[in-house]
This record gives sequence, C-alpha cells and structure tokens, in this order.
Amino acid sequence: MRGGFYIRLAKDGIMKNRKLYFPYILTCICMIMMFYIVYYLGFSADFTAVRGGDMLQSFLGMGVFVIAIFSLIFLYYTNSFLIRRRQKEFGLYNILGMGKRNLVKILIWENILTALISILAGLVMGILFSKLAELAAIRILGGETGFSIRIESRPIIVASVLFLAIFFLIMLRMIFYIFRLRPAEMLKSENVGEKPPRANWVLALAGAVLLAGAYYLAVAVIDPMSAIVMFLVAVVMVIFATYLLFISGSVALCRLLQKNKRYYYKTKHFVSLSSMVYRMKRNGAGLASICILSTMVLVTVSSTVCLYAQTEDAIQSRYPHDITMEFRSADYRETEPYKEIVDDVLEEYSETAENIEDFHVYSMAGFQSGNEFRLSDGGLAEMGTGDVDSIRSVYMISLEDYNRLSGENAEMSEGEFLLYPFKAEYDYDTISIAGCGAWNVKLLDQPPFPDGTAQANVIGAYFIVVKDMSVIRQIEEYRNSLAKEDGSISLTYIEESYGFDLACGDEKQTEIYNTILERIGKLTGGEENAGNKTADAVDYPHYYIDSKAGGRTDLIAINGGLFFLGVLLGAVFLFGTVLIMYYKQISEGYEDQDRFDILMKVGMSQKEVKQSINSQVLTVFFLPLVMAGVHLAFAFPLISKILLLMSATEESLLIIVTVCCYLVFTILYVIVYNITSKGYYGIVSGKEKR
Repeated sequence: MRGGFYIRLAKDGIMKNRKLYFPYILTCICMIMMFYIVYYLGFSADFTAVRGGDMLQSFLGMGVFVIAIFSLIFLYYTNSFLIRRRQKEFGLYNILGMGKRNLVKILIWENILTALISILAGLVMGILFSKLAELAAIRILGGETGFSIRIESRPIIVASVLFLAIFFLIMLRMIFYIFRLRPAEMLKSENVGEKPPRANWVLALAGAVLLAGAYYLAVAVIDPMSAIVMFLVAVVMVIFATYLLFISGSVALCRLLQKNKRYYYKTKHFVSLSSMVYRMKRNGAGLASICILSTMVLVTVSSTVCLYAQTEDAIQSRYPHDITMEFRSADYRETEPYKEIVDDVLEEYSETAENIEDFHVYSMAGFQSGNEFRLSDGGLAEMGTGDVDSIRSVYMISLEDYNRLSGENAEMSEGEFLLYPFKAEYDYDTISIAGCGAWNVKLLDQPPFPDGTAQANVIGAYFIVVKDMSVIRQIEEYRNSLAKEDGSISLTYIEESYGFDLACGDEKQTEIYNTILERIGKLTGGEENAGNKTADAVDYPHYYIDSKAGGRTDLIAINGGLFFLGVLLGAVFLFGTVLIMYYKQISEGYEDQDRFDILMKVGMSQKEVKQSINSQVLTVFFLPLVMAGVHLAFAFPLISKILLLMSATEESLLIIVTVCCYLVFTILYVIVYNITSKGYYGIVSGKEKR
C-alpha cells in the first residue's frame, strides 16, 4: 500500500470521528496557544521598560512549567477517550485483512495530522493573542506599550518541541494499545463492562478518612506560617481521597441505591443505575478529574482576584508612611544630621513633612512554645523541624512612645506587657522570655505602632509595649550575649523609626526619595550602608529607607502578576474540565446507544429515555460540582491564612469573591452540561447514527 492511502484513511478517520477529534484538536490548539503566550510574556523584552515587569516575568516562568506539566497529563489522559472509541473501527480493519502494522501507520498519520494542525494553529493563535495578553499585563502594572506585534523565535521553537514530544508520547501509547489487543477484543471494546473495584467499601472508607483528615488540617490550622506547609499536604490528601471516593464510593452508593427497592425499581432509575455500576471505575475517575479541575479553577481564580483587589490596602499596610527611615546607632543624637538632610531636601522641593512619627523600636526573632519564648541561641543549624512553625518576630516599644503615638494615657505595672498578635494567635495570660523573665499579658485590639516590616514578613509577629526602655535594653543585652557566643547569630540593636507623609504625587515622591538617599549616601561615605541592618557598628548610624511610591510598583507587580497568571491557569484548567465533561457524555452515549435501542424496541418511550438520562445525571454528574464546593469551603480557612501572609487581610472580601466565582462557575458548568447532554441524548435515542 502506498503512503497516500494511509494518509487518506487517517484523514477520513479524523473526519468520520470529528465529534471526538475536533474538540480534542481544539483543546490542543488552546493549550499550545496558552503555553506560547505565557512563555512569550515571560521573556518579552517589552516588560523590561515597565517597572515591576521583571517580577511579573518571574511568576510567568512558574506558569510555563505548570502549563507544560498539565498539558502532558491532560492530553495524554483525554486521548484515552479517542483510543477507546476507535478500537472497534480498527478491529474491523483487522478482521478485513489489515495487519496491525498497517493500523499503526494509520495511527501515526492521524497523530501527525493532529499534531501539525494543532501546533500550526496554536502558534498562529498564540502570536495573534500574545499582544492582547501583553497589553493586559502591562495595563495591570500601570505601564504603556505600543501596538506592534513582535514574533519571537524562541517561544515558537520551545512550544513546538514540547508539544511534538507530547504527541510522540501519545502516539507510543496508541501503538501499544493496538499491539496489545486482539481483533475480537477491539470489536467488543465498547460492549465490555468494567467490573466494580474489589473491596470498594474499604477503599471508600479509606477515602472518607483521608478526606476528613485533609479537612481537619485545613480547619484546625491556626498559624498562617503553618498554613503554607499544611496546604500542600492537604492538597495531596484531597486529590487521593477524591479519586478513592468517586471510584469506590460511587460504586458503594450505586449498590445502596440498588438495595432501595422503591428507588431502584422505577423505569427512570433502573436502566441508568444498572449501566453505571458496571463502568463506575472509569466513570468515577472521570468524575474525580472533573471535581479536582473544578476545585483548581475556583481556588486559583478566587484567591488571585482577592489578592489583586486588596493591593492598595496591602500598600497602605506595608508602607505606613510615604517615606520611612530606620536608624541604628549607639548614640541617637547622631541621627540628627540625617533628619536635617530630609528637611533640606523637602525645602528644595517645596514640600512639608506631614504626620511625622518618631519612636524607638527593638526587633528580634525566636521560637515560641506555649507562653514561653526562646531566643535563637543555637543558630539555624540547631533548629529542629518542629521549630519552623513556632518562629515568631517580636517588635517592642516603650509605654512612653506608645502613648505619644496613640494619644492615649495608658499605665502599666512593672511585670506587665501589652501585646498584639499579628498573623498569629496568642491565648495566654503570661509570657516568658528565656533568660530575661516573665510578664503578665494584656492583649491589644490593634497594633500599638506602625511597622511595614511585619507586614512584609511571612512569619507571625508580636507587637509588645513594655513599661520603659530599661526592659528593652535588658532583652537586647541578653540577646546579643547569645550572639557573641554563637557566631551564626547576628547582633540586634534598638532602632529609631522616623516616618512622614507628603502631599505630592508618586513621581515627585520618588524624586525626593532618591535625592534623600543620595545625600545620606554622601554623608556616610557611600550608599553601601543603605538597608544594612545587621552589620557591625561603625562611626555613623546604619540606615534603611523605604518609599511607598517605589513599593507600590513592586506590590502591584506581585499581586498583578499572580492575578494575571491565576486567570491564565484558571482558563487552562477550565479547558480541561469542559473537555472531560464533553468526552464523558459523548463516549458514554455511544456505549449506551445499543442498550437504549433495545429498550426502546421492547417498549421504552422517548420520554422514559429522557427520564433515565436525567436520573443518571442527577445521581452522579453534578456530584463533582457539589464536591468542588465542599472542597472549596473547607479550604477557605487555609486559603485566607495564606493570603494573610501576603497582606490580604479582608476575609469578608475573600468570602464574596469566592461565592461569586462558585456561582459563575456553576452557570458555566450547567451550560456545558446542557450542551453535552443534548449530544448524549441524540446518540442514545437513535437520532444520531454512528
């Protein structure tokens, strides 16, 4: 046989099975398009001219990896629907005299045609939509760019090589199936029922226990720092539990329903339930995949939208003043020249410092165990694995500074602390600092002083007000004595925090900030000391300067990058959800066609066919949507604590966004179901012939 004959058979095979192939090819095109866009944006030179563009590109670099892995798993998985549907056709070819080597040639050409169409169309669509995505990303960062479309060779080459490799792996799987099956098995492939998994009650119970454990981790975790570790553990547990419950638990559910005579012995339930129980292993895996992908869409989109919506609030929390300066010196009279520089620069720019706050603060870190706080006396090398979740930052000021900042007239006894837990919980009446003493604790309702460093820190923190500076100096001396004994620990010092606001815009604030930084750099003999808080003492104070205008750009880049990536990944996961739903309906329609055809010949009406289909849908098809909602609800406390670490503090906004995302997704889910269920009904009712 000539090569053109195999190409013609491959083309005819694709066209005759277009109901299965076209959605598959369309999804391949979308995956290639999304990969090209994310890869292109991750290396686009246009982002280098936009502030925060480099940070957004680092997030997109992670997105490239995620999309590549997901494309491999998803396309490899969905191809199994095509293989199962084509087995009977290939079995017929084999019976008519075509050997398996000939069938392999047809499959190779089908795969080549699919790959060529998908890659070419995907790259063209990617190039066309890459500019739109670039405009949207730069708009999020607040920058500007032109409208010219630039074609880069690197994204084209990488996308082509990656998806050619994926199609090659898919082709190997198809060839393996052909050589493994006998012709008789191919002909009967659609009529072979699957046996329910053995010991399904045990597996269902294991899935329930695993899911309960994951839910407990999500709800019970209190510390935001622990939430990051627990989130990864809970995700793995939920994935395994979901597959166990849908594969084994759904079989158990079907058997329970079969034992219910009032439910089972009805026309609309009997047929659907009988057919489902014998193919629930594969059916359950498809439903579990839909559930997991739906949950991924909801978590990804809702969390990134919420984070981006709170960007401005995060900026205000991270930068309490337009310009903040921190000094460290043994004699704080030495900081006066720095303040004089600030006054001179502001006078040159005709601006006045507003809302000035000047106070002393001491910051340190250690490990908390109950109401005991242990300073890091052993260095990181001696830190146990259990200590990671107990790391806390501590920020201390005196009662005098607290009253001046807050405008209150609070009083304290010698053995008392005022404490505000931030990104952490504290449920004790006392606190003991190893080597320093113990104090009674009175909790505050709000932070006693502004500190942007605590906002940026991912670990929990305690803001503490002490009676006077002598208490702080006592703790400082003990802490530094430990540091001198262990060279792995840096010395810590009481710092002076000096912050103020300006009435001008961000552009002018940035100019003022740069001028102040330059002048102070000349005073100290160079800018290498800016931001250096841990170096040994020198003849001049060490300093650190923050600018809200500059920080705004960085936070917009972080939150905007996560939002942009979240939307793209949400779209990719949505493609997967839709395609699995489609193939599940269509493939089961072809499998059920003969069954319903026989039933209609013996008297089953079209109305009863519809009722049976609806019964099947209501029994299992909407379970993934309901289960995804349950997963999302139990994951909410964990997600909210992780977002708290990223300065997204409005839990009410997260609730609103999450509910809205679920409602929108439900509408899309119902629409997709209605479209695919019509195709299913058309197949089983005989309106659409094979």
